[in-house]
Amino acid sequence: CIQPIPLWNKVCQNHATTSLQARQTESRAGLAHIMSESRGSKMNVKVTVQTKKGQKEVELSPLPKRAKRPYLAMDTDNEIIGYVVPVFRANHEAVRGLMEAQHEEVREEGVNYVAMRNLFIREAREAMEVKVEKKTRKRHVIESVERMALGRTLDEWTEFRKKMNPDCLTHRPEFVVKPRGQTVWEGKNVTLHCTVAGWPKPRIAWYKNNLLIDAKAHSEKYTVESNYNMHSLEIKNCDFFDTAQYHASVLNVKGEVSCAATVVVKNGEIPGPFDPKPRDPEHGVTFETTILDKFEVAFGNEGETLSVGCTVIIYPTIKQYQPEVVWYRDSVALKPSKWVHTHWSGDRATLTLVHLNKEDEGMYTLRVNTKSGFDTYSAYVFVRDAEVEMEGVPVAPLDVHCHDANKDYVVVTWKQPAVEGSSSILGYYIDRCEVGTHHWAQCNDSPVKYARFPVTGLVEGRSYVFRVRALNRAGVSRPSRVSEPIVAMDPSDRAPGPSAPWTGMIKFTEEDPTVGVIPGEPSDVVVTEATKSYVVLGWKPPIQRGHEGVMYYIEKCIEGTDQWQRVNTGMPVKSPRYALFDLAEGKAYSFRVRCCNSAGVGEPSAPTEDITVGDKLELPSAPGSVVVTRNTDTSVVIFWEASKEVKHLVGYYIECCVVGTDVWEPCNNKPVKKTRFVCHGLSTGVNYIFRVKAINAAGYSQSSPESEAVVVKHAVAVPDNVTGVTLLEAAKDYMMLGWKEPAHNGGADVRGYFLDYRTVKGGVVGKWHEMNLQAVTSTSYKAENLKENVFYQFQVRAMNMAGVSKPSSPSVALECKEWTITVPGPPTGLHVLEVRDTSAVVLWEPPVFDGRSPVNGYYLDLKEASAGDEGWKAVHEKVNKLKYMKVTSLKAGASYVFRLRAQNLAGVGKPSAVLGPILAQTRPGTHEIVVDVDDDGVISMIFECSEMAEGSEFIWSKNYQAITDTSRLTIVNERGKSRAIFNDPSLEDLGTFSCVVTNTDGISSSYTLTEEGLKRLLDISHDHKFPVIPFKTDMAIDLLEKGCVRIWTQVEKFTSACQVEYVFNDAIITQGKKYTMNFDKSTGIIEMFMDSLEVTDEGTFTFNLVDGKAKGTISLVLIGEEFRELQKKSEFERAEWVRKQGPHFVEYLDFAVTPECDVLLKCKIGNVKPETEIFWYKDGNEIAEEDEEISKKDAGIYEVELRDERGKDKSMFNLTDAGTYSLDNFILSLYGTNSSTEIKVLSTEHGIVLHSFVTYYTEEQRVGWLHKDAKIATSERVKAGVTGEQLWLKINEPTEKDKGKYTMDIFDGKDGVKRVFDLSGKDRARVIGGLPDVVAIQEGKSLNLTGNVWGDPVPEVSWVKNERELLPDDHYSLKFEHGKFASITIAAVTTADSGKYALLVKNKYGTEAGEFTVSVYIPEDEESKEEGKDCHVKILQYNIWVTSQTKSTLLFVYCKKKKKKKKKRERESVDVMNFICSVLCVLEKVSTEFLVSITKKPLCFYCTLCLYLMSYCCLAS
Repeated sequence: CIQPIPLWNKVCQNHATTSLQARQTESRAGLAHIMSESRGSKMNVKVTVQTKKGQKEVELSPLPKRAKRPYLAMDTDNEIIGYVVPVFRANHEAVRGLMEAQHEEVREEGVNYVAMRNLFIREAREAMEVKVEKKTRKRHVIESVERMALGRTLDEWTEFRKKMNPDCLTHRPEFVVKPRGQTVWEGKNVTLHCTVAGWPKPRIAWYKNNLLIDAKAHSEKYTVESNYNMHSLEIKNCDFFDTAQYHASVLNVKGEVSCAATVVVKNGEIPGPFDPKPRDPEHGVTFETTILDKFEVAFGNEGETLSVGCTVIIYPTIKQYQPEVVWYRDSVALKPSKWVHTHWSGDRATLTLVHLNKEDEGMYTLRVNTKSGFDTYSAYVFVRDAEVEMEGVPVAPLDVHCHDANKDYVVVTWKQPAVEGSSSILGYYIDRCEVGTHHWAQCNDSPVKYARFPVTGLVEGRSYVFRVRALNRAGVSRPSRVSEPIVAMDPSDRAPGPSAPWTGMIKFTEEDPTVGVIPGEPSDVVVTEATKSYVVLGWKPPIQRGHEGVMYYIEKCIEGTDQWQRVNTGMPVKSPRYALFDLAEGKAYSFRVRCCNSAGVGEPSAPTEDITVGDKLELPSAPGSVVVTRNTDTSVVIFWEASKEVKHLVGYYIECCVVGTDVWEPCNNKPVKKTRFVCHGLSTGVNYIFRVKAINAAGYSQSSPESEAVVVKHAVAVPDNVTGVTLLEAAKDYMMLGWKEPAHNGGADVRGYFLDYRTVKGGVVGKWHEMNLQAVTSTSYKAENLKENVFYQFQVRAMNMAGVSKPSSPSVALECKEWTITVPGPPTGLHVLEVRDTSAVVLWEPPVFDGRSPVNGYYLDLKEASAGDEGWKAVHEKVNKLKYMKVTSLKAGASYVFRLRAQNLAGVGKPSAVLGPILAQTRPGTHEIVVDVDDDGVISMIFECSEMAEGSEFIWSKNYQAITDTSRLTIVNERGKSRAIFNDPSLEDLGTFSCVVTNTDGISSSYTLTEEGLKRLLDISHDHKFPVIPFKTDMAIDLLEKGCVRIWTQVEKFTSACQVEYVFNDAIITQGKKYTMNFDKSTGIIEMFMDSLEVTDEGTFTFNLVDGKAKGTISLVLIGEEFRELQKKSEFERAEWVRKQGPHFVEYLDFAVTPECDVLLKCKIGNVKPETEIFWYKDGNEIAEEDEEISKKDAGIYEVELRDERGKDKSMFNLTDAGTYSLDNFILSLYGTNSSTEIKVLSTEHGIVLHSFVTYYTEEQRVGWLHKDAKIATSERVKAGVTGEQLWLKINEPTEKDKGKYTMDIFDGKDGVKRVFDLSGKDRARVIGGLPDVVAIQEGKSLNLTGNVWGDPVPEVSWVKNERELLPDDHYSLKFEHGKFASITIAAVTTADSGKYALLVKNKYGTEAGEFTVSVYIPEDEESKEEGKDCHVKILQYNIWVTSQTKSTLLFVYCKKKKKKKKKRERESVDVMNFICSVLCVLEKVSTEFLVSITKKPLCFYCTLCLYLMSYCCLAS
């Protein structure tokens, strides 16, 4: 068995025209070339072909290294398998991807081919096997002889194969049937067919405008089929964007061919442009798509977030079926990214553009794909530039992209911005940033003018992003949006080519290994780009390069010299491209390249031709003439002639300017390539001019010629359809017809109407015939020459300057029959004006047919448009005799319809045709009629309209009837404004005035002039005819320095022509030595100055003002006591000014007390010099400095004198009892007010006491207490007072409201001192319960008491007995638990333990004591019991009640003695009463005698206890 040679893989094998021997030799040469490529050195390769007959040996010469052809694709074994770049080279990456995806299929075809080839040579006697081995020369000669014999055998095989297959077995593809161009209606499907022949089986790729069509990714749009070399491309639901040139590119290993066909998509009447697109039902369901809530043309600013969206309704609704929603920008599908977010909620599609940039500007299209077709909607999105940081700088460039990336080199391109700023752009700075960092590095030191820049110095394998900034004379712009990341890597490393199938085994060996081979010279060195800033070189790598990679040195030579200078001396470059900077502009250079590796530097390449440094790409020529046409109220359509001389056009920028200004604004911030653009966002009614400029990488062209001025307003179109064709009157041979005006007149007045008619017999309609050859101008027409009792249908067309509208809907069949009814016919001409949110005015014309009596009134009905027939209701109850009515109380945003009925004596007739629906909504920008009274007192009505169309006029009427008496009003129309001037306003002018603007959608307004309103306007008119100048302030007088007097006032409203006349006592005064006048017209202040006031200046000063026809007068009367007082002050001020010319006292001698209680006699002096002398005197004697405390001996008169050559001044202070401040005042201030201590708090059993001490206190000192900066009112609970030198504030039973800041204010008549204490949020220590007032205990027993304690912070606790602190021991046990419970335990009490005890609690916010009394008694013996029977006293009840108001104590005691007689009992009762009275006396502090008398008797224990308690209560009170 002989292993076959994979001859089908060889590139240049043509079996039909060459011999097998020649092809075998070429195959061996190809193998040697592959070995040379893979091993990187020269080889002496000997190929041996073994057969059964023998061997032949042929030695092949060393093959030269050749550069890999860029148009051939290699497999993993470096076999050439085809082209990677088809005819459309821009898409070779897509083709490469396609071939990689089909790698397995190609391998399978290779196997099939080998099997077919073996079938052709089945009868051959021998087969061959290729082996690559090292052979000696002797062996080579032997094999050469054998190879000659093999050649003869191969010739026989060739003849045999020619008989078997006359054509070549492998051949390049060819089109048997080429695709044909087609024209198709929009919405239809179109299929392109072709038939291809070729072997191996060729692959086909379809292109649209040189862009590869990916049918798998867009299956809803394209279907590609291939069966038996027949190929087809189906384009579904064609639309405008499918109009293009389609290419079929066919490729196999032998070559590639392509063929083009053009598809044109038209939109015509069948189907119409607004008709629904045809749907292809799938599985019996046809989906209908409706797009609602469409987004309009949108505007956004850079940096903002913009969202657009539409509501999408799919019918029928199928559960779990969702359409495909795709967004496009400028026909390019958008993919979600950090800048683009898409959302589909099931019924609404939303597109959100995050952080807008100018790259986001364009035409956005929403496309909804279903199984039955698709629907689209498009609108433009404009992105305005953000505010510049510095005025005059350019805006940011846009569309930064990276191209031609290599290991250390990348080309960055961008587009110039639309706005250059205050001056032309000088150049651009390019910044780069490595991905993953935030450090931006500037790539170029000097700005580049060209919008394309090669960036070098990249690190291989790292990713970079780039941005660009523009520069002009005003500064640098903001940076552009960053580019997409790019990796510094060779394209071959980034995207390896597809591998080819391999079916055989080739073995090869090296004869001599090659190490350290110096690379050869590069080839094809060319200048790919040349500008005045840089030159870019490109070349092909050398064929001979050794084992390792190569790097390159670039050399340059100036024209006319032989000196070559190396450019990159520091580091050789890795990429076969290089950018040279810093070349002299205008000089010519030639360049060459050397290769290098570790073995050394190779020979230089052939030099390039001399290249002159300069821009090869010229600026584009200016675009041609610009034509502007109207589009909408805010947009125009712009056409222009393309630039004739332009290379590599980037696009066009359009600018606009308001006529009369020189400010040009950009219409687009992203260049457009078409010569048509719709400019949106213009102001309605404004006159604009436009111009266009082109850009390419070299810069901007000159601007095109300016267009003609155009006013922005809606383009004129044909009117809408006429509606409401009704019969108004009928007779034997004529019918009167009426209809409604079109809802929109198309932007021009309706000039007339045309009627068509046809007969109806038995339900069969005839042909339409014209009724009138000349247009009728009214909305009614008398159709004559009709046949009686015949039914007719009518239709009406409206006409304006743009043409004739479509016909109205045919009327119902109307019979030509004379009417015999008595009631009037339906009114005609219903229309509305002045539509607002809550009102509208309905107008009409009388019916054509009045009935048997004239029409005497009308009834108007309305209903909401959505209501049924039962929703009709009357607008008014009483008949309306006018031909108009204002309907009020409408709901804003609701739609209404109206109808009208006429009435005569016979009754109410049929209703008119329904008017509406009318939307109750005030139109944006609607103006109302404004009544104005000008400065001349002329009364007028003004109405403005900002939506004036061409030919629009203002029509004024009174009571909605044309004004016939022109003597009452004068109409003046200006641009967009109409003024109706009352010539002689009077009661004849009362009524409703209305104004309507023609050629608009019913823009109108009205104003009702009443008698009261007329009177008010006449009053205003009188004031304007005879105006009075208003004054802002009354006339005032000020006293200035030197005793100068200023008389002034301020005018509120005046003009620059206002004049002032100054009058004193009816005499005009002028400016001179005595008077100085001034009128500051910027502030309206009128002032007059007098140096001094004299006796003759007493009188009246007047300012008379004249401002055109306006006058004003204001006066000031200065007489009597007021004048004399002002005169004295003036003289004093003048004397003071004289005094201050020398050294003087600014503040006279006075005293002050410092916080350290030091007394200072002080004064403030001014205008002193170093030679000014200062002297102090006391009682006329000069005094020296002392340091003693003030005392009575310091009383006296103190003086200070200033003196120098300019003058002298003296100040005196009397510190005696006769003076203003006596010595007691000093002592009071020193030791009283300033000696007060800080406020402290003291806790008592009744509350808290805030107190402070002073060293000296007198009644002249006033003490005030404030709580939270509010004065404290004295009450029974809160009291303030003074005890000795203690100033106190008592607060009984304090509550939460008593918290806060307390201030004590001490004032001694001159100075004051404040002391502050803050109780905010603080809890003082308190004893809140648990302790009794009195404890009586028998001797020998133990006593335990516990008190409850509260405070924040936790208070300190101590126990005292008789004001002496107790310490814990064996007798006393003291405990304080949990910060709340304090207890005392006295073991085995004795009489010595009797006494007054207290629980003291203390924290930093207060102290409190809980006091109680302990009494220890001894049990009595029998003898003491007998002796004490007559005086035994029992206390049945006592109660001590202390109130905060009286502080009195009541003690109730009841005593009872046993076994006494009645008289004795009565005498004891008297004693008890005396006892109680004595107790009360004690409470009133007069109990001295009672205490003496009561102690003379022996008392029992209880009586003694009562007396003790009474004494204690007295002391406490």
